[in-house]
Amino acid sequence: MRLFGILGVGALLAMAAPVLADDITDAIDQARKAYQSGDLAGAKQSLDMASQLIGQKNAEGFAALLPQPLSGWSGEKPETAAVGAAMFGASSASRRYTKDGKDVEVRITGDSAMVMQFAQFLINPAIAGAMGKIVKVGDQRGIQTREGDVNVVVANKYLVTVTGSAAAESKMAYAQAVDFVKLSKM
Repeated sequence: MRLFGILGVGALLAMAAPVLADDITDAIDQARKAYQSGDLAGAKQSLDMASQLIGQKNAEGFAALLPQPLSGWSGEKPETAAVGAAMFGASSASRRYTKDGKDVEVRITGDSAMVMQFAQFLINPAIAGAMGKIVKVGDQRGIQTREGDVNVVVANKYLVTVTGSAAAESKMAYAQAVDFVKLSKM
């Protein structure tokens, strides 16, 4: 009886293993094995792969936070991208909305040192004021340009940009529709 119990637990663990494994952990495991065997180039390549896959996963998370079309607007399918460290690294998701021949695009970008540098501009009101009008977007501070585009840095890690040919009020409405609370917890 005891042997059947042990075999049963072993079978359950064997079935659960594929569920626990994913491409990211596989790449990390490959990097560890390559490093332990002295293959530094292989280790780096596997870690770069893991980093890229994490960026893609973040971009998918950003896409889920893009607003639904506001009343009277239509929205295209969200687009995601993850660019490796060679290009300063960045994960992003964007969605375009249209109404009466005008458009708004909302983009969320993260995983980038460039976002942290942009955040420094928002922290300094004198510099932020030179870039545009300082505005409140929900409980966040943002900058609205003369063209009505809105830029908001969230948790010093994510940049939300709202651009397009629509009126400044429409761009602000879309900026307000972003779930900053969920984004800050990513």
